[in-house]
Amino acid sequence: MAGTLYGPADSFRTQRILIAAEYSGSKVNLERTFKLGETNATSDFLKKFPFGKVPAYVGKDGKPLFETLAISSFVGKSVAGSDNYSQAQVLQWCSFADQELLPAVLGWTLPSVSAMNYNKQHVEEAKNELLRLLEDLDSFLLSRTFLVGERITLADISMCCNLLPAFQHVLEPEIRKKLINVNRWFETLINQPEFKKVLGSVKLCEKVSQFDAKKFKEIESSANVSGTPAKEGKKDKKKEKEQPKETPKKQTEENGEMDETEKALAEEPKKKDPFEDFPKGTFNMDEFKRIYSNEDTIGKALPYFWEHFDKENYSIWFCEYKYPEDLTMVFMSCNLIAGMFQRLEKMRKNAFGSVCLFGTDNKSTISGVWIWRGHELAFTLSPDWQVDYESYSWKKLDPNSEETKKLVDEYFAWEGDFGGKKFNQGKIFK
Repeated sequence: MAGTLYGPADSFRTQRILIAAEYSGSKVNLERTFKLGETNATSDFLKKFPFGKVPAYVGKDGKPLFETLAISSFVGKSVAGSDNYSQAQVLQWCSFADQELLPAVLGWTLPSVSAMNYNKQHVEEAKNELLRLLEDLDSFLLSRTFLVGERITLADISMCCNLLPAFQHVLEPEIRKKLINVNRWFETLINQPEFKKVLGSVKLCEKVSQFDAKKFKEIESSANVSGTPAKEGKKDKKKEKEQPKETPKKQTEENGEMDETEKALAEEPKKKDPFEDFPKGTFNMDEFKRIYSNEDTIGKALPYFWEHFDKENYSIWFCEYKYPEDLTMVFMSCNLIAGMFQRLEKMRKNAFGSVCLFGTDNKSTISGVWIWRGHELAFTLSPDWQVDYESYSWKKLDPNSEETKKLVDEYFAWEGDFGGKKFNQGKIFK
């Protein structure tokens, strides 16, 4: 008797589970006829899975599991790592694939295939983030065939499947040529018998997909929230008409093709801005960011900053990572910074920061300079912003001191002596 898997056959998450099962010889039956939204099916399904999410799995013993990583680890035991350390490494890469890589993949890919509305700034940020992560991954794979050890593991399966939409729709040949090791690794995987049995022949992107407003409107207008259990009896047509249209992003979530990582990319219900109670002041944050992004930092952006900075209503802070001994590979340290930035998305309107990595692999430090509206430590203003900040020490700086001016200039320009620290790379929060 085989376990039963619920999920769209063409979803990269479903495919990830099925590939893991192929490698372990686990018998998994994909329930292709199941559809969320059909009254009886949904009712039975929700008894086992009250969150209504797919992929979802019921073992031959009747025990349920949800979340892709949990299910793929269960059905793919033989590729989950051979000892405690390799198992931890596999989990490390799977977490990286889900929490760091996937948001960038979807942030670039979904608007490009017209499955999400197009915002140029957000798409560019996602594109740049994905390419940066892939460059780091390319360096890591320079002397390695696979991510963990000398054989394919769940780490490779998870990373490959999460990258699949990008390789199919946005990573065109010119980009792939620059990622020699990533491309070699990816093509090695998709041509393995276990991958081909699930994925078939994968057609790689020839030209970056472009957002089509007409197509997006068609998708939006035909959106049907099939994941919501159908109600018995007649519908109130007036109320139905008054219901706002669900966006494709919402539709994707209800259809089960969206997990907690992607939800950070979706539009959220409006909440009170934690900075709302502070005076607006005279400093134009948006204008500073525009100048910083488009003009010379030393010649234009920094002079603008010091001429217009409103020290009465804005503050400058210095942060330093408390646990440098835990920092290993440079690209992982960069991902630590990127993850923090992603979780602070709602701060962007009222904050700007430059966080820099100093040193090399296994001998590095992280520190940065931030400005934001108000004189309080901003992270305490909202529970949503408190995931990472306690890993850093925070010091409020005196905007009138020469020491602060030197620090701001160095960190914003990424040039200077930095107190003797060797600059490796930086990341801007704007």
